[in-house]
Amino acid sequence: MATEPSYLRFFPYEQPYDHQREAMGRIYDALGDGRDVLFEGACGTGKTLASLTPALEYARETDKTVVITTNVHQQTRQFIEEASAIAQTEDLRAVVFRGKASMCHIDVGYEECQALRDTTREQVELERERAELERRQRELLDASQAGEGEAAEARSAVMDDLESIEDDLSAFEDRATCEHYYRNLTADIDEFYAWLYDDVRTPDDIYAYADRQGLCGYELLKEGMDGVDLVIANYHHLLDPMIREQFFRWLGRDPGDVIAVFDEAHNVEDAAREHARRTLTETTLGQALEELEETDDPRVEAARNVIETYRDALAATYRETMGPDTVREAEVDDQWTDLSIANEDRKDDLTLSFLRSYTGPGYREELERALELGRELDQRYEEAYKDGETTVRKECQTLQAATFLEAWFDEGDSQGMYPVISVRKQTDDGQDGLGDDSAGEIYGRAELYTCIPERVTRSLFDDLHAGVLMSATLRPFEVTEDVLGLTDAETMAYGAQFPAERRRTYAVQAPALFASERDNPATQDTVTRVLEDAVEFTPGNTLAFFPSYAEAERYYHRVETDAKRYLDEPATPANELREEFTGGDDGVLFSSLWGTLTEGVSYDGDDARTVVVVGVPYPHLDDRMDAVQQAYQVAFGGEGPDGDDEAGWRYAVEIPTVRKTRQALGRVVRSPTDFGARILVDRRYTRDAEIEMRDYAVRKTFPPEERAEMIDVEPEKLKFGLLNFYHDLGAYDGDPPKP
Repeated sequence: MATEPSYLRFFPYEQPYDHQREAMGRIYDALGDGRDVLFEGACGTGKTLASLTPALEYARETDKTVVITTNVHQQTRQFIEEASAIAQTEDLRAVVFRGKASMCHIDVGYEECQALRDTTREQVELERERAELERRQRELLDASQAGEGEAAEARSAVMDDLESIEDDLSAFEDRATCEHYYRNLTADIDEFYAWLYDDVRTPDDIYAYADRQGLCGYELLKEGMDGVDLVIANYHHLLDPMIREQFFRWLGRDPGDVIAVFDEAHNVEDAAREHARRTLTETTLGQALEELEETDDPRVEAARNVIETYRDALAATYRETMGPDTVREAEVDDQWTDLSIANEDRKDDLTLSFLRSYTGPGYREELERALELGRELDQRYEEAYKDGETTVRKECQTLQAATFLEAWFDEGDSQGMYPVISVRKQTDDGQDGLGDDSAGEIYGRAELYTCIPERVTRSLFDDLHAGVLMSATLRPFEVTEDVLGLTDAETMAYGAQFPAERRRTYAVQAPALFASERDNPATQDTVTRVLEDAVEFTPGNTLAFFPSYAEAERYYHRVETDAKRYLDEPATPANELREEFTGGDDGVLFSSLWGTLTEGVSYDGDDARTVVVVGVPYPHLDDRMDAVQQAYQVAFGGEGPDGDDEAGWRYAVEIPTVRKTRQALGRVVRSPTDFGARILVDRRYTRDAEIEMRDYAVRKTFPPEERAEMIDVEPEKLKFGLLNFYHDLGAYDGDPPKP
């Protein structure tokens, strides 16, 4: 009888599925070779355990740490459940790490917290030194009373040291410290760590425990990460270069001793791009100049010259750029609106404006002096806060401005970097830092936008021992490898594991919903009838997803049905709406495919039976997206007659859009006993479109097994398909609806 693989000791249930067992073996072997893994698995394939089980075993054998990370809250909860199940059957030290902002008991910022910690630690060290001197003083007193002549002289020296320390400690009466962190350093915390490692504790659990004991749970958690087997974290702990460096230090690990598992890995591209962007507002530039006015230093003139010239150039550029052909001033609101400043054959308009206006010995030289001054000022603010001279830890605006300007001039015209400026109106709530008197005025922001996330991710995956990237929508794998900078990754894909007869996928021959077609009354009538039929012939709840919130609202008002209608609107709590929707059994939810209800959210069983995707949800194709397309075209299109002239479009737009659609389709049929229908309403999804409108067809971008399940159907025939499908499953409660 064959011996079971050793990694199955970390599998907490009776037996893995066959495909899980295969995936575990392949992942374990890849980790042994130090190779990254791209793992696509449909809902129900057990991706999490198939990845965690071999990763934990390999880490245990080679003294490494596993970090599993996601950007979806529901997935974090699943990780905690899976890790807790493993901990019931196998010795496992696991922690769930969350950022400081949600775990601080006194609600201070990062810089202020750091200063508080340093001051508190200094106080505790002095108190410990005092306690040791007091102990020594008592010993010497006993010795001198016993007639030891040298003891009296030694005791006198100790008393002098004690007096000096008392003077130092008295200064802490006026210095800011943290009582929670003080207790971390002075109380017995063994009980906390015994409790922490006894199960997989959530950050909320840790916060509540620490709050009851007067401790700082965040700092205890950081200290407790050293030597653990598994850390459950958020994307930004690995994708933000600055946070990543600290995170590995808290782990007590070099990157090469870490195995990182990324869930919902199709989101890594956008998340990495977001973490790589740099911004600087006109507000910060103004605050830097005010800071310099209050500073007495010979470097002030140089710093002021370069920062003021850049600020004035920023204002001049957005004023010149706004107009009838771009963005009118009256159209600007309290949200950032982009203005294009990039040029193909020369530097961007903001840099050109700066260079035209700048007068001085050299902006690079003056910028270096501004950086030196900023670093020195920042250190002064740190010391002033520690010494109790200020009640808050002041941020150095000069350093922020100069650091950004250095990046702007060094990287602004690099391949894959997109310089852009944005404008918005100042608010009257003080959130922009400008005060009520400036409300309604326009101000600007400069930004360096990273088009190709490989600039962030390649170095990460090169440094890690290995990464396992898992998602239901990672294919095509070669595109994922290119975009993230992976080489020679192990790839595997497992399609739907549930009975095929319990699901149907329809591609409806409705008009192609190009933006120009969406206002056509005949098209709207067709889509409305399709939606009404889908709702009427679904024995339960229906999800309806659209390319935008505006389209969702349009059909929310057009569709006539006895089912209860729910409208998901932007900037509203989606979780409450989801709970209300799933609490009923005859409703239809209208939402945007770019909202928060289309991925990482399960609609199990009766929560939703049918999902309808209306249109192809291409993102808003603005200048920023054009820059991404161009960067991808240059990076992946190749040159010459054999080059791929559609690479930019496919990499930047079409493939992410189809992934978004596939994620939406995956909201229903979530278990072997579940059943449901998935409906694509747009002829670009149909087989005919591949012949009749080849340039616009998207069916070819779906994986082969998913294309094979798509049934083309005319709009008026959809209801018959749904009726037959649900009737054959005995899903109707009573007589089925009449077509």
